[in-house]
Amino acid sequence: MLTVAFSAYDVTSIRFAYSPLREVSASVHALRTPAGRALHLPWFKQVRPKLTADLAPLLDLIPGGAYIPDFLCPIPTIPTPDLAGELAALRALPDEVIRGDLDRMTSWPTCGPLEGTATELYENPGPALDRLAQAIEAYWRIAIAPHWSRMRNLLEGDLLYRAGHLAQDGPAGVFADMHPAIRWEDRTLYLQQRPQELSRVLNGEGLLLIASVFVWPGLFHRTDSPGQPIITYPVRAIATLWERGTAPAPDALAAVIGRSRALLLTELDTPASTTDLARRTGLAPASVSEQLTLLLSAGLVTKHRVGRAMLYLRTPRGQSLLDD
Repeated sequence: MLTVAFSAYDVTSIRFAYSPLREVSASVHALRTPAGRALHLPWFKQVRPKLTADLAPLLDLIPGGAYIPDFLCPIPTIPTPDLAGELAALRALPDEVIRGDLDRMTSWPTCGPLEGTATELYENPGPALDRLAQAIEAYWRIAIAPHWSRMRNLLEGDLLYRAGHLAQDGPAGVFADMHPAIRWEDRTLYLQQRPQELSRVLNGEGLLLIASVFVWPGLFHRTDSPGQPIITYPVRAIATLWERGTAPAPDALAAVIGRSRALLLTELDTPASTTDLARRTGLAPASVSEQLTLLLSAGLVTKHRVGRAMLYLRTPRGQSLLDD
């Protein structure tokens, strides 16, 4: 088990982000290790037939072992980065950083010696990095871009949800429903997934929490000293990502406020955009927008801008209607 003790400053230095390039890496890892990832089965079926040889510079670097090179899992400098910015940073990485990550890769028993793309990156990082970036862009177009709008809404909604709980309840609220392997108690974070016993006391480094779609159902973590500890955790409400239907609206509530508004209220247990709600409910986007305006005026939902998205969320007053 890992234990991380927080100073008072570190408690106030918890930040949240997501990373498109991490989603690329985690999704390839999921394709390589599909056991236990039933929620992603619809995505697996769509993507696997489209994987081609020109994606080898990316696929070769993530064979399915326990280690993914750190340069494929960048540390977000802002909460909501885009892929273009992360690829520009990847292309600018010094050669020694690439070689250092590849050296660590060979030290993992499940990875073996360097081959193919990894060998090219080690011997001549510049041109090989450019080929890798091109393969990432091609993979993104095939595997991620068709679903990115929904994924981004889910990720940005999770950031909003976690930040709200941090402001209202402190770290205990943030970690309460994050993952079964995570526990917070007495200003200490316990991570049960780590096989080795390790304790660390933070001294101003803070903690970065990165929401992810494809890390589910596990966790990625980098918590060793030195540097800021990072935990990549499964985004909340992951089960709604690939579903096509929607939960039925409560009949009694629908009779009072109307079926469309009751349906939207039922869906908003997690933050969602107008577009996402239209997809999930089958209502026209214009109708969703109109009904949300009415729910907002009644104090039954609230809205927040996160990155490029305007996300709606059920308020306690709205929740009380569903609970009655």
